[in-house]
Amino acid sequence: MSLTLELMNWVLDMVLQIIRELLGKVTMSSEPVNVNEFKALAERALPKMYFEFYAGGAEDEHTLKANEEAYQRITIRPRVLVDVSRIDMSTRMLGYSISSPIMVAPSGLHKLANPEGELATARAAAASNTIMILSFGSSYSVEEVAASCNAVRFFQLYVYKQRHVAANLVERAERSGYKAIVLTVDCPRMGRREADIKNRFSSYCISSVLSGWGYSIDGGSNLEAYVNSTLDPSLSWKDVAWLKSITKLPILLKGIITHEDARIAVEVGAAGVIVSNHGGRQLDYSPATINVVEEVVHAVKGKIPVIVDGGVRRGTDVFKALALGAQAVLVGRPILYGLAAKGEHGVKQVIQMLKEELELAMALAGCTSLKDITRSHVRTERDRCQSML
Repeated sequence: MSLTLELMNWVLDMVLQIIRELLGKVTMSSEPVNVNEFKALAERALPKMYFEFYAGGAEDEHTLKANEEAYQRITIRPRVLVDVSRIDMSTRMLGYSISSPIMVAPSGLHKLANPEGELATARAAAASNTIMILSFGSSYSVEEVAASCNAVRFFQLYVYKQRHVAANLVERAERSGYKAIVLTVDCPRMGRREADIKNRFSSYCISSVLSGWGYSIDGGSNLEAYVNSTLDPSLSWKDVAWLKSITKLPILLKGIITHEDARIAVEVGAAGVIVSNHGGRQLDYSPATINVVEEVVHAVKGKIPVIVDGGVRRGTDVFKALALGAQAVLVGRPILYGLAAKGEHGVKQVIQMLKEELELAMALAGCTSLKDITRSHVRTERDRCQSML
């Protein structure tokens, strides 16, 4: 009897140990160790329609994939025997101090990922001492996000056919303490996002910034119809002067990917340019942003800052962008995935992971500050081709 009882206790202990190990594995597997792992967590957390709205790109999604893949073809040339006991990642953007060159990109409808939406993202960005660019398509108003925490924020603007809508938003952003306007210039019409069409994407809110401006049709993506019916396709370079006339805030142009447009941006008085292809959501087969950043950097000749948007998933990606001449990078989808998976804490984790990876990359490459990161630290495909000539 006692032997049977001992055997039962042994079996019970073994079962409990197995259960604890299994639970430990589940807990470990659900805790991401890098930014890429948040994507799978977000996919599990979100309805298919919402996840594909965030994750999808235009048409064949060639540019969407290329944005990430292009970073992988750039190698880092480390320098050794450098004292890297202290690493300084801090920098300034338009005169504002930030803890690292990693900023939060404008992306719409954060409330689809988490009920706190942009309020949670704004708090996480503030806690990380970085700049968030609030999307024109925010699910909370400029005033609500401004009131959520004390931080430096920029506001992204699209220009409507009814110019008073844009003018009103600029006025509200300025009044609410936003420090710059980011004019998106690559969206005269909305790109063909086929996942949204298949899913008949119909958000419960287009934007509380423009409450009451919803638009719907019987088929396809109602967001696409809304955008194409309201955005001004006649927007041109002369309208940058109009925008400058209605605000005292500096204006950055988002969507510049050629040296021709970069030069004009300087000529019209832009305070900065953002090298962006809209995260692969507009013109498919446009180039990966990291592949054209040098072209833009050379065109502006140091007169204004260059920021790179799209494809950043590792701290080494940030390092590569800086080596090619960018002053900072924007991170978009990983922020949304962190928000969907773990709310405000998830956004903080995403930013912190990238910062820690950047710090490690700098140490291993022999760079103690951002100014130490130079063109000689990276080798691109073009460099390799030229070396064979």
